[in-house]
Amino acid sequence: PLSFLPSTVGRLFREFGFVLAFSVIISSFVALTLSPAIAAKFTLVEKSDKPNVFARIGNPLRDLYGRMLKLCLAFPLVTFFVSLAAAGGAYFAYQNISSQLVPSEDRGRIEIFASGPDGVGLNFMERQADEVEAILQPYLDSGEIRSIFTVVGRWDPNRVGVTAELAPWEERTRSQEEIVAELRRPLSQVPGIRASAFGPSSLSFGRGGRSSGLEVALTGPDYQSIYLAARQLADTIETESTILSNAEISYQPTQPQLSIQVDRRRAADLGVSLDQISLTLRAMVGGEDITDLNVQDQAIPIMLEAETNAIETPTDLSNLFVRSNSGELVSLSSLTTLVEEGVASGVPLADAIVEMQRLAADTLPEGISMIFRGEAETLGESNRDLLITYGFALLIVFLVLVAQFESLSSPLIIIITVPFALAAAIYALFLSGVSLNIYSQIGLVLLIGLMAKNGVLLVEFANQLRAEGLALKDAVYEAATVRVRPIVMTVISTAFGAIPLLLSSGAGAEARNAIGWVIFGGLGLASVFTLFLTPVLYLSIARFSSPKTQTDDELDSDLQRYSEQDEQPHAGPAE
Repeated sequence: PLSFLPSTVGRLFREFGFVLAFSVIISSFVALTLSPAIAAKFTLVEKSDKPNVFARIGNPLRDLYGRMLKLCLAFPLVTFFVSLAAAGGAYFAYQNISSQLVPSEDRGRIEIFASGPDGVGLNFMERQADEVEAILQPYLDSGEIRSIFTVVGRWDPNRVGVTAELAPWEERTRSQEEIVAELRRPLSQVPGIRASAFGPSSLSFGRGGRSSGLEVALTGPDYQSIYLAARQLADTIETESTILSNAEISYQPTQPQLSIQVDRRRAADLGVSLDQISLTLRAMVGGEDITDLNVQDQAIPIMLEAETNAIETPTDLSNLFVRSNSGELVSLSSLTTLVEEGVASGVPLADAIVEMQRLAADTLPEGISMIFRGEAETLGESNRDLLITYGFALLIVFLVLVAQFESLSSPLIIIITVPFALAAAIYALFLSGVSLNIYSQIGLVLLIGLMAKNGVLLVEFANQLRAEGLALKDAVYEAATVRVRPIVMTVISTAFGAIPLLLSSGAGAEARNAIGWVIFGGLGLASVFTLFLTPVLYLSIARFSSPKTQTDDELDSDLQRYSEQDEQPHAGPAE
């Protein structure tokens, strides 16, 4: 189900889901074919009477686990409520975990965007850009910044964009986020402009690829009332909020704009279509993307645009000509009228959303509503879609287990332990200081699968022992003490396999750390629930189902197998 998750976040889970599914299919094929063939070539029984180092460590631990398990099985209600209290404590840990779409990543680059007053020219913004570069100069001298690239008039004449490439990670002692935090104060003190710095992440869902804060849209009956409400909300953010600042309104009534009003009746009389007027203006002002030319597997866009400096004043637009339906050229000045007018970080994203909702509820007048955009909108979509997808995933897993076990009780035991695995992951995130983001959610999916697999190992063997005639308590004890070794082996190998994710550095290390801590810490804590809670749940739930009976041939085969063993197969606690 994760492979078919909709929305933007679904593209990440689609790759993860398909890779995970096919990897499990291939590894299962190897385990059932190649592994037995290789095992046949090795002597798997220890011939020496002297135990090896692993046996000297593992056997006492297994005996300790057996004694603790006896105690848990003797007091199942106490064990269950202690586990429930531990899982409930995860709720309070969750309240102290920051939630965001993607973690703050050190990509080795800092972006600075600055905007000046409406209507100022390039000369003014060039002087202000020099002041921004002067702030960055000490970082250039120290070597923390390798190069600076500045564009004056980015998108609008009163916009400046600065890209600062940082030194490689091994050549600097401070992270990208630390440098950004230090730059924010001097940038806010540059007169005449509003400047902000941020570090881009690997995934950007904001306007224009920017990921510099919380983005919202206001809706209402008309532009004037919306702007007044936005202005009031921005003032409230600056004066009352402790975690939000530097509010920027993209809608500016004083921003100069040239409006072209078309005389539709005259255009119809002269046989000029509105599409022809629109095409001419688009090509001469901004350029028209006609088609893509494919050359050696590369797509090269073909643009139709005016010569450089061809359109510099409104008069230049009036001198353009369009072709009528009859083929004659008609001047735009006879069809249109030109009118100059105005157009009517370091805080977790989830906390910023809550703060914005609080301020909006106290500030926005009736009739004005607020819509989250950018990363805030994507975060809401991902949380909603993930809850639905997790529900479908658990349902499908439950139905598959029901078909395999041919009962309801065994799958129910396994599914009940899944929320405790999530609680263990929450503790791991809380203790490691990692946020709950899209990458740690991918780790949660993997953790759920590993938790279910360990439960299957224990429950399936307990069912076999019950079918062979063991009492319920003896069967679950024997299954847990015998299967504790493969379960612990799986936990250790998987947890240690996540260590490279924890020790990784460089670009995208924060994303790998998020997955690594969920697997390493979450799986380690979740295994405690598997080893102690699962047997208790089996003891409480499996009593309502009868054991699967075996045929006479199966019983004879089992008796023959046990008679060839040197030790007693069942050493369960006395009833």
